Order: sequence, then structure tokens, then C-alpha cells
Amino acid sequence: MSTTDRRVRETFVELADTLVDDYDVLGFLDLLAHRVVELLDVDACGVVLADHHGTLNLVAASSEETRLLELSQLQNSEGPCLDAFRTGRPVSMDDLTTGGDQRWPRFAPAARGAGYAAVHALPMRLREVVIGAMNVFGRAPGSLGSESLALGQAMADVATIGILHERTTRQHEEVAGQLQAALDSRILVEQAKGVLAERLSVSVDDAFALLRAHARSTNSKLRDIAAAVVDGTLTDVRRR
Repeated sequence: MSTTDRRVRETFVELADTLVDDYDVLGFLDLLAHRVVELLDVDACGVVLADHHGTLNLVAASSEETRLLELSQLQNSEGPCLDAFRTGRPVSMDDLTTGGDQRWPRFAPAARGAGYAAVHALPMRLREVVIGAMNVFGRAPGSLGSESLALGQAMADVATIGILHERTTRQHEEVAGQLQAALDSRILVEQAKGVLAERLSVSVDDAFALLRAHARSTNSKLRDIAAAVVDGTLTDVRRR
């Protein structure tokens, strides 16, 4: 196994470990950007992700000049990462001095001004879902080559899977938390019904009706009224 092959394997293991152990999306993508520069033998890398409104935001960059260039690209709504995000396909410009200004009249001069002569954008996608794009930059004109592009896309795909998994897990946790809160509230309401039924010598159904009526008349949450009844801070719930 060559040094490069071993480093590629180590990198994928490292990315997988980052996904599992105390997941931090920004740290994960920063690691990705720097490993892309190392393994693809490019000069810089930037990563942009779409928020819940579908707006792209810069989340990682291998250098400050790359960060500023990516921000300029997003502010001008023009550049390879936006094209890759919109189409879900890789975008390459092997020489920004040839055709770059026609395709990206703002981005191409800015990229050259930052010292870059070539750019390649890879979509961050899983099947039909595209969540962002990864830009790689070269200071000299030239293509990446099929193997480098394939490796770069594989790394982008791994990152995408990790991010989508984290989002799904968080959504499931939110749903589970909401369900648990609902169950806890229901238990509290049942307790309040019993307390109120005993206090007022009414049926449990009537006690519940009183709880609901009091919550509505005071514009309060039923759970809060129930909690106040149970802990004794609310004693004036009665027939009206």
C-alpha cells in the first residue's frame, strides 16, 4: 500500500470517527476541507451548505483568502459552488483566464485576484438531495484528473451522509422529546384531575372540564394549570 493510499484510508476512518464521537458539524467540515487539500494536492478548499431556507452559507475554508473568496461568491450569487448546488453536478474550470469571465464575470476576476487559476466544485449530495457544495482551487491552470475528482466526490459524499444522518437524528430526538413532554404533561393533568375531583367532590370528568375552562379563561397552558393545582399554588379552580 502506498503512502497516499494509506493516508486516504486513514482519512476516511478519521472522518467516520468524527461522525460518531461527539459530532460537531463545523469541526467535521473543517477537517474535511484540510484533508481535501492534502489528498487531492490542491491549494485550497471551501465548503458551503444550504440552510433550511435553501440559502448557501460558508461553513469551512482551508485558508482566510479562500474564506473571503467564498463569501464574495455567495454575496454575488455567482460561481462554481452555486452552479454545482443548483445542478447537482460537478463543475470545473481548468483555466479561469479562458472563459472564466464569460461564465462568472464577478467570481473569475476575484478568484484570479486571490491567486487561483483553476477551480472545481463538487456537489454535496445523496441521491436527489443536494445540501451544498465543495470548492477546490488550484494556483496553476489544469484539471484534477478523474481519480482525484472521484476521490473528492467520495469525500463530499461521506460528509453529506454524515450531515444528513446528524440532521435526521436531531429531528428524531426533537420528536421524541416532544412526545415525552406530551406524555409527562398528560400524567400531570391526570394527577390534577384527581386532586381537583377530591378537593371539590366532583367527578373526574367534571374536574377535567374545570381545568380546561380555567386554562382558557386565563389564556394559560393546560399543563401549567395542572402543575399549579398539583403543587397547591392554584386553589381557586371551581365551578363558575
